[in-house]
Amino acid sequence: MQAAKLQAVFRRAGIACLLAALAGLPFGSASALPSQKTAATAPTLRPTPAQAAAPDADALLIGLYQDLGANRLRSALAKADALIAAYPNFHLAHLIRGDLLLMHTQPVQALGAAPGAPAERLQNLRHEAQARMLALRQRPDPKLVPAALLQLRPDQRVAYVVDTRRSRLYVYENRNGYPHFLTDYYISQGKLGINKLREGDQKTPLGVYYVTKLLQGKKLPDFYGSGALPISYPNEWDRLHGRSGSGIWLHGTPADSFSRPPLSSDGCVVLTNPDLLRLVQTAEIGVTPVVITDDVRFVSRDKLDRDRVLANGLTDHWRRDFAGPDPQRLRAHYSRNFKAEQGNLDTWLERQKKWLSALPNASLTVRDISYFRYPGTSELLVATFTQDAAQNGRPVQSQRMRQYWAQEGAQWRIVAESAWQ
Repeated sequence: MQAAKLQAVFRRAGIACLLAALAGLPFGSASALPSQKTAATAPTLRPTPAQAAAPDADALLIGLYQDLGANRLRSALAKADALIAAYPNFHLAHLIRGDLLLMHTQPVQALGAAPGAPAERLQNLRHEAQARMLALRQRPDPKLVPAALLQLRPDQRVAYVVDTRRSRLYVYENRNGYPHFLTDYYISQGKLGINKLREGDQKTPLGVYYVTKLLQGKKLPDFYGSGALPISYPNEWDRLHGRSGSGIWLHGTPADSFSRPPLSSDGCVVLTNPDLLRLVQTAEIGVTPVVITDDVRFVSRDKLDRDRVLANGLTDHWRRDFAGPDPQRLRAHYSRNFKAEQGNLDTWLERQKKWLSALPNASLTVRDISYFRYPGTSELLVATFTQDAAQNGRPVQSQRMRQYWAQEGAQWRIVAESAWQ
């Protein structure tokens, strides 16, 4: 009887310590936990029937954490067993299961309490556990939207927001013109963190990018897992600021690992293979935006609407002056710090003047506009749109444009611009 009482004390102490270790925070009440993830639809690289039937790893982890918090050790152990049965290469699940078994005999003071584990590997698993637990305790408020997703164009069905601070990728659906939280995934990033500057620096870039292609896993080395979605790093803004490198992908994990530590890639964003397969069902080549940031700011829809009015006003005033007779009015929209990949502001405006002069008396309109707040500062907007020139009501020429607007004092001005047919 005395032994049974002592064992119960060990369990309670161990559960509190283990939860604290998992969270990386003082043990306490968690905020609302998410429900089972919404299944993605539609696509190209499909999971096998066995993969589709496998349970959601995050959902099982959530349930496991809930069981621990309620002192349901047997149920928590059953969920750990289910995780390992579904994903035998989920090393974190093995570690947690080992701690749960150890609680039967002694208090567990830290995650990975069994002796003899390699120190570096154990530390990596602890970091993964902390990142997963923290993200699950700090859920996005469904009433708020990421400030970065200022305006998606109609054909952008989803947008990906990578939160490097929380090791999480959020998927937002474009629903009636507003971003709607759909689901999220644990991710790993560059070994040396963020803000990529050059080839081989093992950092993940910050910026606004687009999915450029889908690479099938069977055509890739095992290192990349089930497949990959390359993105458009470096973009114009990166190149103008001397950032180099290439080959930044969203990709899966090798066969011997279910997931990787938060800081473990050469700069790519890495998901588990099941999550990567779910993600690619929503991706559209050349259309789906990928915003990578270290500070996801959430705002109300009212705030988003006010910012949209500002952004659309900037574009509309520029359009009118672009087509107007006064070149100085057009020049006033551009910053003294304007940068172009080739030449300066004078050569750039001359190029645009030639494009317009070939179409006398043309009327100009813009369409398919998207706006993003650029990561790293709330005072930089990137606008992408199609500019149409029409004569006698008939479109005769179009060009796709991208503008970077920065706030300079009380004014917003274009600091970089590019155009392509």
